[in-house]
Amino acid sequence: MDTFFSQIQLLEFTSTQLMLTCLVFIWSGFVRSGLGFGGAALGLPLMLFIYDQPLFWLPAIGTHLLIFTGWTLRKRLKNVDWDYLKKSGLYILPAKLAGVFGLINLPNNWLIIIIYSITLIYAFLWLLNLKIQSEKGWTDKILLIIGGYVSGTSLTGAPLIVAVFMNHIRKNQLRDTLFVLWFILVTVKMTTFVAFGINLHTLSALMLVPVAAIGHVIGLKAHDFMLQNDTLFKRIIGAVLIVISILGFVRLL
Repeated sequence: MDTFFSQIQLLEFTSTQLMLTCLVFIWSGFVRSGLGFGGAALGLPLMLFIYDQPLFWLPAIGTHLLIFTGWTLRKRLKNVDWDYLKKSGLYILPAKLAGVFGLINLPNNWLIIIIYSITLIYAFLWLLNLKIQSEKGWTDKILLIIGGYVSGTSLTGAPLIVAVFMNHIRKNQLRDTLFVLWFILVTVKMTTFVAFGINLHTLSALMLVPVAAIGHVIGLKAHDFMLQNDTLFKRIIGAVLIVISILGFVRLL
């Protein structure tokens, strides 16, 4: 029981930290439901400025992802490409487990460096409108394995996996199929956390659910608009993330 209901660190935050946390979780929920991915990739670097402990934020992000993807999928499971989900899972899941074990054992500063490094790579790709290319065959498998591992260490492997899924899944099924994948991957991560006695900060996560719900609802309504303006949206976010990542490295040093 201590794993679930130990100290509520969120209540120890200052008023400024709490306000910023609420804003970041609104943003994370908006991106997750609007694009179908990226809630952690675009939210976690900001969260580390508020409190520089990835193992505090990752269980909270995971809890929210399980709640909101489960809620969104409750009537949309028929719109999921189950066949490709099963095929890709053979490469993603083992890599995911390896990444989770790395997350548990790596020093905190190493985790922060990994998170900001991955964010910086994505930021430059989005700013310059460069796409991660996936070709059928061995390239797909490599991207799925790397994406699974990165997802295990930091929950920010989505763009690599999406690059492959976009070539195999119809556009109208993509978001719902990704949501099922995220649900499965986060369940694996959260189960591993429990098995190793990692504090899930469940009460803190639940306290932030109403805040994240605001962003989630806005994202659902803005989904079509964001897809139509995908390039502009990513370029703006890429520029912002470059600044955030550089500041994060400077702060760490």
